[in-house]
Amino acid sequence: MFDIKRVTIDWAGRPLTLETGRIARQADGAVLATYGETSVLAAVVYARKAKEGQDFFPLTVNYLERYYAAGRVPGGYFKREGRPTEKETLTSRLIDRPIRPLFADGFKNEVQVTITVLSYDQENDPDIVGMVAASAALVISGAPFNGPIAAARVGYKDGAYIINPTAEQMEDFQLDLVVAGTTEGVMMVESEAKELSEEVMLGAVKAGHDSFQPIIDAIIQLAEKAAKEPFAFESPDHSALLKSIQDVAGADLSTAYKIKDKADRYAAVGVAREKAKAALVKTEANPNGADALVFKEVFKEAEAKVVRGDIIRTGARIDGRKTDQVRAITS
Repeated sequence: MFDIKRVTIDWAGRPLTLETGRIARQADGAVLATYGETSVLAAVVYARKAKEGQDFFPLTVNYLERYYAAGRVPGGYFKREGRPTEKETLTSRLIDRPIRPLFADGFKNEVQVTITVLSYDQENDPDIVGMVAASAALVISGAPFNGPIAAARVGYKDGAYIINPTAEQMEDFQLDLVVAGTTEGVMMVESEAKELSEEVMLGAVKAGHDSFQPIIDAIIQLAEKAAKEPFAFESPDHSALLKSIQDVAGADLSTAYKIKDKADRYAAVGVAREKAKAALVKTEANPNGADALVFKEVFKEAEAKVVRGDIIRTGARIDGRKTDQVRAITS
């Protein structure tokens, strides 16, 4: 009756199953990920058109834990689920960070990713499982997402790295590190450690990155079976406008970003912005000019190129510090 697609692999000594086609079939993409006895459902929906006048990417990631996942029912005075816990909020951000940069440049359609913990076995933390499920759901949804990504938790004890340690094992570990990334590189690292060396920390990142490569392969296998047609989206080309901004205000921006005082620098950047805006933005006198929202976005890109270019060329940041210098800390 249902067209169920499933991929199962062994990951760090436990089975990981990615399944689609059984639950949330009306979503653009939905994947049920099960690791050990922990099951997490990720569902993705996205708008086919951006809202007019919108100048940001409205991606919403909601990670939801429910009492029933651990076999409990709220009792007492409060008989319903409450507001999101701190863990839910932090995990939502944890999942958001590695996926947000991988959407196509210029894509501003609304995207909602909802990750719901259906069961928790008290051993395998659902945050990593949720991140894997979210990545898989995005890949099969057809949204312009340049994934997949995967993630792993790395523990460290007695000179050894442990991939996806259980909750009980983590109690006396020296390191709790979460790393997420693609096949080519690392997208996000978050960790808590007890005074470990740089070599140990870098080794943990590499161990985590190596460990989740089979997950990426599994997501690709699932996509080959169940992915929807890619959404037709082409990133806008603003290179001509960027060059015009650089021609009109590039020198002024370069001068402004050599000013060390923040207030004076902001004022100088504002003057350069208004100069470029007057020359390039669409008005009654200039009907062929650029849209104001597009100009705002591309001007920020021009600023970034000036700042980054100066740092690469001179080896010094805006306040004069070299790239290997840390700002003086005072109390």
